[in-house]
Amino acid sequence: MQTPFSFDLVISFGLLSLFLLVGFAARAKISFFQKYLIPSCMIGGFIGLAVLNIAPVSLNIEQFEAFTYHFFIISFISIGLTAFAGNENTGKKTVPTVRGVTRGVIWGGVIEGITLAAQALVGCTLVFIFAFFGTELFPTFGFFAPLGFMQGPGQALSFGKVWEGFGFENAATIGLIFASMGFLFAFFVGVPLVNWGIRKARGDGEKADISEIVLKGFYPKNSVRESTGNQTTHSANVDSLAFQAALVGMTYLLTIGFVKVLNAPFSDTVSKLNWGFTFFHGLLIALFIGWLMKKFGINYLIDEGTQKRITGWSIDFLIIATIFAIKPAIVVKFIVPILVISLATGIITTVMLVYFGRRLPEYNVERMVLLYGTCTGTLSSGLLLLRIVDPKLDSPVAIEAGILALGAMPFVLPSMVLINAKFLFGWEIWHIMAVFAGILLIGLIILKVTHLWSKPRF
Repeated sequence: MQTPFSFDLVISFGLLSLFLLVGFAARAKISFFQKYLIPSCMIGGFIGLAVLNIAPVSLNIEQFEAFTYHFFIISFISIGLTAFAGNENTGKKTVPTVRGVTRGVIWGGVIEGITLAAQALVGCTLVFIFAFFGTELFPTFGFFAPLGFMQGPGQALSFGKVWEGFGFENAATIGLIFASMGFLFAFFVGVPLVNWGIRKARGDGEKADISEIVLKGFYPKNSVRESTGNQTTHSANVDSLAFQAALVGMTYLLTIGFVKVLNAPFSDTVSKLNWGFTFFHGLLIALFIGWLMKKFGINYLIDEGTQKRITGWSIDFLIIATIFAIKPAIVVKFIVPILVISLATGIITTVMLVYFGRRLPEYNVERMVLLYGTCTGTLSSGLLLLRIVDPKLDSPVAIEAGILALGAMPFVLPSMVLINAKFLFGWEIWHIMAVFAGILLIGLIILKVTHLWSKPRF
């Protein structure tokens, strides 16, 4: 029977939703998932990937790639709007003044920068080694190490999709596989790392005391629960959630228009690459919208809690869509280089974060685990690890997490351009590696000059 409308997108979203709930149920019941705090989106994603590739179901993988791309941009837009969210009474955002926040943001930004550079150097070096032994990979294959681990699935997909236009076959899928490998490190290595850090810092040999709510992932009946947010509009006019979502949708529309206008004078090569930076343009437009609303005194209409929920919602669906978009045939074809590069990237990331985290003057465990989760997954995975050490997020590190991107921007933005330098400027890979080595050196000098690289504290 023919349906009156196309249900393809709805069915795809429904499948993502179904297996997200399957993952939620599995997390609530299975102690293994609780032990490593594997989020429902990852559990459901891998269960769904297995089921849907075994069952006789015809799926449009490109739809899941599209969901990943769009959810990634939505998450950045909502982050940008949250930055200008106003207090209901004053119209101003309440930011606690905490000693050391600036130092923490500087440290976090520099660590992200040098870790990204190290990941890129490791990935590219291994591509050369594979070529030496007769396995030819696309020149930018190694850059999926920092894109997948540090930048996450949305960025890996965005650049991968663009690179396919330059002859890198299945680049989008390969990028998503690297991002999934990063998440495995974030939790299977991250959680034991948190417990190790706590034992070393306390010196009492005790593991972290994780609440039942965090382990199982839901609030029990009749328990005290956190508020999702506040209503800023009256439902007799427009539902508050609809209003917050409309702000995101409007910003996304403006972002698309902005990118098209920005691309007009440039060549096809630059235009293609620019679409890979849509997330950043979306963040800028969102910050501009928030600033404009503040100038007119109406930024109190942006609710911080609801926008944070939109960010979290988009990231959960982003991750499960990432896993759904993986093509098993591509995994099999590139299994050896993916495993080798991922393992090397995970090891160098772990070594660097532990080394520099131990040498921080204050909040060393908290900052170390936040950055570890961020440098292997996303900010959400970093915050999840932080909650083990700081259950109520009372430390200034929780505040630093919200503005960490500003500290990292001087390193990350040039690095993203650098990763595309082969297509933009025709650079050879070894030229790009030389610049990344320079970035790594500059970061180390900054850490030394600012006294954020000292003797081990635990």
